[in-house]
Amino acid sequence: MSLSTITALSPLDGRYSNKLAALRPIMSEHGYMHRRVQVEVAWFIALSDAGFAEFKPLTTGARAYLLGLVKNFSEADSAAIKDIEKTTNHDVKAVEYWIKSKFEARPELEKAAEFVHFACTSEDINNTSHALQLRSGRDQVVLPGLDRVVLKLREMAHAYADVPMLSRTHGQTASPTTVGKEMANVVVRLQAACERIAGVKILGKMNGAVGNYNAHMSAWPDFDWEAFSKKVIETPEPLGLGLTFQPYSIQIEPHDYMAELFDAVARANTILVDLSRDIWGYVSLGYFKQRLKAGEIGSSTMPHKVNPIDFENAEGNLGLANALLRHLSEKLPVSRWQRDLTDSTVLRNMGVALGYAALAYASLLTGLNKLELNEEALAEDLDSSWEVLAEPIQTVMRRFGVQGAYEKLKEVTRGKTVTAEALHGLIQSLEIPQAEKDRLLAMTPGSYTGKAAALARRA
Repeated sequence: MSLSTITALSPLDGRYSNKLAALRPIMSEHGYMHRRVQVEVAWFIALSDAGFAEFKPLTTGARAYLLGLVKNFSEADSAAIKDIEKTTNHDVKAVEYWIKSKFEARPELEKAAEFVHFACTSEDINNTSHALQLRSGRDQVVLPGLDRVVLKLREMAHAYADVPMLSRTHGQTASPTTVGKEMANVVVRLQAACERIAGVKILGKMNGAVGNYNAHMSAWPDFDWEAFSKKVIETPEPLGLGLTFQPYSIQIEPHDYMAELFDAVARANTILVDLSRDIWGYVSLGYFKQRLKAGEIGSSTMPHKVNPIDFENAEGNLGLANALLRHLSEKLPVSRWQRDLTDSTVLRNMGVALGYAALAYASLLTGLNKLELNEEALAEDLDSSWEVLAEPIQTVMRRFGVQGAYEKLKEVTRGKTVTAEALHGLIQSLEIPQAEKDRLLAMTPGSYTGKAAALARRA
């Protein structure tokens, strides 16, 4: 069976492959190999500038050629490395041999070939490559996907700031809000979540087999290898990696920052699960209609149906993303003694976790863009829920010292169908100033929204 989108084992590379084009070059094995080449080249060039008599500074032409290997790295190059790996049965060594193969007929580079991967353990290359992948995945896919959702929700918050909506606490009628305020709530939560994601420092280490620069110091014991490593890791691209230096590690970078990042993304995803379920419910109540698309079918047997599938798909994919993200955050910081290999295969699924998240963000945005507010349904719901005005009436009664205010309103409203006429009769009988009676008599469920509109606009 040939490999194609129809035979792919994962739906991310099958049914949904066209929706994840931005993530694939970053988080795929090709993306991983590309970053490994980048790290090896940055280390190699930096060694030439370290002042060693045995490795003179590279010429401008050699540097440009090496940086070109990174800039122009292609799928064909990845395939060539995979072919070498068939012999080496070691993926990082295959990258080293591929780079050396590119030195052929270039005497300056051939002479210095043994400084490729010099004093490095595989994890020096792998951890920094993973860090580069995660930084790009976060900054180019995850955060932009979340930002688009935030922008849409903010637009809705402002557009619907004044549109009253019946609240439902515990599923029961409650003090009214506005549609915009409910969107604003999510905007503020998501903004905070995005700040946490963006604030995670992406770390890297290049300190040898067990984190002590053993091999490095065997070659040049008087050289400050820690400072050199820090410079390579923190110098901006393309001559460095632009990461944050991790000074202490075993063979592997401890992955605590990864756990922090994955937990932060999972928290944002949980907020969106909450939103997806709420919007699903509002569609069910008729508060929102969904724009129709010619040719779409909602049910194979019920022609009338327009299902909220985008919010259902988002919820499902957010769940898959979080299941993987939480496993990654729990497993990756744990390694037996100075290193075991259980992290290696798990790390290859980072792209799967972020892929399901990115897919969910796209589904959610599609669903939000289909929504049309049904103000008539919102108004009807409010007009049949006059009992929610029991709260302001009893609050005003308490302001003026009317004894048993809460209990009197409870007796009139709890579990009963309440009419405007019944409430107005009660208000007229109250021993409170006439101006306050007039204010309460003018109040409707649709006007009793507090600061909701102002809060919505402020988001």
